[in-house]
Amino acid sequence: MKLLTVFTPSYNRAYCLHQLYESMQRQTSKNFEWLIIDDGSTDNTEVLVNDWIKEDLVPIRYFKQQNQGMHGAHNTAYEHMETELNVCIDSDDYLTDNAVEIIESFWEEHRNDKYCGFIALDCYKNGQIIGTELPKHLKSSTLYDLYYKHGVAGDKKLVYRTSLMRENPYPLFEGEKYVGLNWKYLLLDKSYELLILHEILCVVEYMPDGSTRNMLTQYRRNPKGFAFYRVELMKLPFSSLAFRYRQAIHYISSSLISKNKNWLKEVPNKGLSILAIPLGLLLYFYISFKTRGIISQKGKINEYPMA
Repeated sequence: MKLLTVFTPSYNRAYCLHQLYESMQRQTSKNFEWLIIDDGSTDNTEVLVNDWIKEDLVPIRYFKQQNQGMHGAHNTAYEHMETELNVCIDSDDYLTDNAVEIIESFWEEHRNDKYCGFIALDCYKNGQIIGTELPKHLKSSTLYDLYYKHGVAGDKKLVYRTSLMRENPYPLFEGEKYVGLNWKYLLLDKSYELLILHEILCVVEYMPDGSTRNMLTQYRRNPKGFAFYRVELMKLPFSSLAFRYRQAIHYISSSLISKNKNWLKEVPNKGLSILAIPLGLLLYFYISFKTRGIISQKGKINEYPMA
């Protein structure tokens, strides 16, 4: 049994997926398998991956499904994993050459059921760390505390225990393709901390068609998914008042976009949500203005969220 599943949700990314495949071949440890969830691609992803499977240079499992969005692809990936650990590497990113070896040795040294996994670093192609480094004085922390108490910024690489990630599948909303992936990670914060690994595991490239560049469009096209995400974040027992207020602003905006007349009945903190109405309205008008042309072109761009 391998230790690690590297899983990759992919939608029409055949043109860049080779970078990740080549990084798999360069790994100094082979204690992994690559699980590709093809989320309804219409390009030549299936042919490309089947050719790689025939090459037999990397252990690959490939599943194709009807397009559900990134969170739906994550659900499918967790259903099919067979390893103790997993890490998601997006289709436009790739692993450093010794990433699997680092993961393997770190977990062998620190394996403990009180941790849900560990967090490590991403970098740009020039080697610059994305955002901040991780706190040197901490051995472990929750994801929430790292970002909202210790000032961590930027994308990081999360390696989780697979048995825990199978719990609480992401909900699917008809006609929508997005639910914030952080929902599942922050649920784990209620019971577990992440170990901290000060090593770079992944090289990241932000593509023009990725969700990082298209977040306003995602807000507009997936309001029910975002409203669910904001309500769930408001329920987190360890979150600060400022954090919950920010979620309330976004919740109101998403509720207006989805024309949800019962928004106040469905929110956990009604007083805070009422106070957030003015900024929620402003955010709604801003998103509506910024996406007015994009929405009319629905279907003409890659809508798959990548981060």
